[in-house]
Amino acid sequence: MTENLADVEIKVKFSLNDVISAIRELGPEDREHFIENLLAATSPEYLGSVREARREYKAGKTSTHQQVFGKAPGK
Repeated sequence: MTENLADVEIKVKFSLNDVISAIRELGPEDREHFIENLLAATSPEYLGSVREARREYKAGKTSTHQQVFGKAPGK
């Protein structure tokens, strides 16, 4: 009988220090992607906000940096 893959548990022996060390070894961009993926995997609210932002972007409901902050970027 084949198990449902959603019910299969994979146990990996990592300490919290192992995880922290591995995250510290990531470059800034990879670390940012890791955090985003972690949020996406654990937060339905975060995923909902991403979906909403994508809908608004596709609908052209965006603002320029200057409209939001009142100045051009870097000035």
